[in-house]
Amino acid sequence: MEIRRVFVIALALLAAPTPSRSQDCSILGQNTFVREKLDEFYLWYRELPSTDPALFDSPEAYLNAVRFRPIDDSFSFISARETTTAFYSNSQFVGIGFTQKLLGRNELRIAQVFPGSPAAEARMERGDYLLAVNGRPVSELLATGQLGAELGPSTIGYTLELSWRSLRGEERSARVTKRLVTIPTVDSAVIDENGLPIGYLHLRNFVEPTIPELDRAFNEFRAQGVVDVVVDLRYNGGGLVDVAQHLASLIGGMRTNTQVFAEYLHNDKQSSRNQQVRFSDPAAAIDVPRVVLITSEGSASASELVINGLEPFLPTTLVGRRTFGKPVGQYGFEFCDKVLFPVSFMTVNAAGDGEYYDGLPVDCPMRDGLNRPLGHPEEARLAEAIHFLRNGTCSAPPAETSRPQLAGPATSLELSGLAQIINAR
Repeated sequence: MEIRRVFVIALALLAAPTPSRSQDCSILGQNTFVREKLDEFYLWYRELPSTDPALFDSPEAYLNAVRFRPIDDSFSFISARETTTAFYSNSQFVGIGFTQKLLGRNELRIAQVFPGSPAAEARMERGDYLLAVNGRPVSELLATGQLGAELGPSTIGYTLELSWRSLRGEERSARVTKRLVTIPTVDSAVIDENGLPIGYLHLRNFVEPTIPELDRAFNEFRAQGVVDVVVDLRYNGGGLVDVAQHLASLIGGMRTNTQVFAEYLHNDKQSSRNQQVRFSDPAAAIDVPRVVLITSEGSASASELVINGLEPFLPTTLVGRRTFGKPVGQYGFEFCDKVLFPVSFMTVNAAGDGEYYDGLPVDCPMRDGLNRPLGHPEEARLAEAIHFLRNGTCSAPPAETSRPQLAGPATSLELSGLAQIINAR
């Protein structure tokens, strides 16, 4: 899976006007379509410059030129329609099958590998150090900003050479060919902590196949008497609102049933679309008294919506790193062979809290334990979550006071989610 320095995806794919079959798919026609939708739906439409769509050679270039950059540096985007459908409907993308973390300025490590993918077949594993792409050192590619180009397009059949070093110190190389990869949406386990069962849920994305997988996991939690739950959202860039609502309802159960989960607030042209989304009470819900969530700067959009929506109703503890900060959502507008996702509304919870553009702060800061598999009780962030559930306190006093910067030798940059899948370059 290739790098793109964007962390968020569409928060909502809700009902919106469908394009005309006689749509003008010339470059000017596409650019004009983008302008018209921005004028009508964009949350910050008043801030749009009067830039001529005819001056740009693609709708992507036009969108990039007119977006409201003080806030919307990456939230609004354009995706290939086929790619969007594959991800939201089938949890699929074209790529190699891994996500990665950039540590400092020149070290890239594998964060997760999807089963059945080219990366898995090449025996890449979480924690591996990516050394070279097509014979070029990763440190050089990062320094020159050429890593994305070297990894190549998200095209079936595209082949490249990767070299990496395992946690055991073994250096390996393999030729991998990009193909359609299915992302498992949910992994879960019940951890026995001194005779008390803790439900661990690793959620990779909020897409249509996620709902039955969530029900399966929570039914297993119920069967094993789970009361405390740890939800791992550290690499989850977001997805569909109804999936976020379902997860939050599984956690809240009767305590939150019929309460306001989130409220959408649009621009003044679309105020008739303002609405409240309410919790339900799914059959698999377990009414937890509290919840611990593992987060990072890769936790965005619908991941943050779950956290913010639950906070007015039950104790929520965040372990890891401050989230990305995306309290807004998009509608998807199809045109030609693409989909435009402009920021169309902001979200607030039942208490009216939102606008967390600096991200949601964590209670227990903790590094990502790349030397352990996800779900291992001794993996750093999960171990900290278990410590909090056992003791009611963090293992060390919280030290995080502001959002970390996205550059610098000490920075750990989380790169994951659909931002690395849709139109990855």
